[in-house]
Amino acid sequence: MFCVASLVPSPPALVPELGGAAGAATDGEPAVLRRAVLSAAGALAEQVSRWIVVGAAESDLVLGPETAGTFRGYGVDVRVGLSRAVASTTADPALPLAMLIGGWLREQVAPEASAQARLIAAGSTPAECAAFGARLRAELDAETDRYGVLVVGDGAATMSTTAPRYLDTRAEAVQADIDRALTAGDRAALAALDPQLCADLDVAGRPAYQILAGLFSADDTDPKVETRYAAAPFGVAYHVSVWYPDGVA
Repeated sequence: MFCVASLVPSPPALVPELGGAAGAATDGEPAVLRRAVLSAAGALAEQVSRWIVVGAAESDLVLGPETAGTFRGYGVDVRVGLSRAVASTTADPALPLAMLIGGWLREQVAPEASAQARLIAAGSTPAECAAFGARLRAELDAETDRYGVLVVGDGAATMSTTAPRYLDTRAEAVQADIDRALTAGDRAALAALDPQLCADLDVAGRPAYQILAGLFSADDTDPKVETRYAAAPFGVAYHVSVWYPDGVA
């Protein structure tokens, strides 16, 4: 049974060891963002012990609970896994960031939980993303165990002159529309996101947002959404929220 979805971004700086002095600090924007992300993941952990991590990668990819990875490629060898059963598993440094963030969050808020990662190719069409989400929802609703979905995706990386892709003057208005849709649980608006415009503005989370919309497409009404963070502190837009389907809160 599908019970809850939490949406989080994927900056490696969420992991304190990767953020240097700023990462270790208990105040400042990295700490504020981290607390919001941990809170949203904690909402997942309160409801379920079985997680599905979804996001974008270079190609479609399914990773089971036995998967272990490391943030070594981001500067520090912080090992993470999708379950406790990976203690003796060799950590793969080349795994997608969505899986690494999902594994890290699982260890922080729900170490007893077991997760899978189901990642979609970054260039997937809106229809493919919607179908992905709808199939996942149908599969989880057919299960007797309770499941939650951790959706990993970032907004526009062109929000300021210090952003990874520099400033694009279109980004502010587009990101405002995305944030409004995410806060309202507006499935139609998310499904309508333009892939080319999102690519131009480096909205890497576009496939994840559209999977999220597909995940709730079976419901008669838009989901109840609790938004816990929406800002672009480093020139990249990050949105954190918790989504509940009909009848669950």
